[in-house]
Amino acid sequence: MQSAVLADRIQFAFTIMFHYLFPIGTMGLAPFIACYTVKGTWKRDEGALRAARFWAKIFTLNFTIGVVTGIPMEFQFGTNWAVFSARMGSVVGQPLALEGIYAFFLESIFLGVFLYGRRFVPPALYAASAVALWAGSWLSGFFIVATNAWMQHPVGFRIGPGGSVELASLPALLLSPFAWWQYAHVMTGAAIAGAFVVAGVGAYYLLDGRHFDLAIRFVRAGVIAGVVASVVAVFPTGDANGSEITQSQPVKLAAMEGLFQTQRGAPLAILGMPDVQHATLIDPLYVPDLLSFLAYGNLRANVKGIESYPADVRPPVELTYYAYHVMVGLGTIFAAVMGIASLLLAAGRLYRARWMLWLLMLLMPFPFIANEAGWMVTEVGRQPWLVYGLLRTAQAVSPTVAGGETIFTIVGFAGIYFVLGVLFLVLVLRQIGEGPGADEAPAAARV
Repeated sequence: MQSAVLADRIQFAFTIMFHYLFPIGTMGLAPFIACYTVKGTWKRDEGALRAARFWAKIFTLNFTIGVVTGIPMEFQFGTNWAVFSARMGSVVGQPLALEGIYAFFLESIFLGVFLYGRRFVPPALYAASAVALWAGSWLSGFFIVATNAWMQHPVGFRIGPGGSVELASLPALLLSPFAWWQYAHVMTGAAIAGAFVVAGVGAYYLLDGRHFDLAIRFVRAGVIAGVVASVVAVFPTGDANGSEITQSQPVKLAAMEGLFQTQRGAPLAILGMPDVQHATLIDPLYVPDLLSFLAYGNLRANVKGIESYPADVRPPVELTYYAYHVMVGLGTIFAAVMGIASLLLAAGRLYRARWMLWLLMLLMPFPFIANEAGWMVTEVGRQPWLVYGLLRTAQAVSPTVAGGETIFTIVGFAGIYFVLGVLFLVLVLRQIGEGPGADEAPAAARV
């Protein structure tokens, strides 16, 4: 049974982490497509419309691969996690159904209108289709996050016959503060990714001396959106999400910070290597009292350490700790880079600062890494619970599926996803190489 649990967890982690790369792209690019389309329609700005159509092509590639890679995860609920589906299906099925019926249909229908309807629909409806595309992608994210947030902090339920969990209040599930702050943090993470992609592609065109007018638009829009999203990711969304975790999952907080012993005036660990065997951080760099303040708003507040909790409810400390610090470390870098870039933009020097353009271009993949690290913190830090306080992960697997069967399908998924990943990169890089349209005047003459 333990081998089956491990294999099931590996398969779901692999498939969802690969899949999640693509919703990050769609949710991150959708606001730019909508804003460029509305501006182009309202002001009859052909450059803005050309920018919107260019990013819509990248969006479509993300959307297509995201749909393909999302389907296997749904089947895993029935094949690998039958006990979870039987006991919790009446709850998690509601927001997942809403996501499919409303958000996915909204997103896919208006993507079709946007891609093929420009010549056949009025300009106002064409602009509205881009806004609806944005709304659909973000609404889809909300229903998925609300489902996950319920598994992190169950609300609005009752225990039915045979121990099954039934939904008592859909509004309680959808309006949970835990869900809303988690959703806000997820969306800001996606917005940061979109901002870096837009700014990075614009920087590439400037460095290459092509598509100057649109490159200027891309860099400017990406930097402005990026600096705002980077700040919002820290406060209020990151701070409030952390407060919800402190109240609902304090052992996860201790694992995230590598705090082994309960302390009054607990320090914040900037660096360090957790040694679980000796219950300590190796070579730590601390900020005194800061964890107590961030967690409870009091420099001398008492923060419970990992060893205050029974061993059978502690999450994997090392993975939770390192994933959290990767997320926070990269987030700090993003805020610093976008802050400096915004100052250069305000001073009129950004487009000539080749070192910053190189930095914006090279940093494009890292917001995706930060988003994946954040997912790992959320999911690994919840262990050993699949539904926090109600159902352990080891109790949720299908009793008739052997570990060897799951490993066999993991190998198959790995091969297929490798092909999909290479195909996606080839198509996206080809699209970026072709650019958004005909070259304008040489950049060297106009920078």
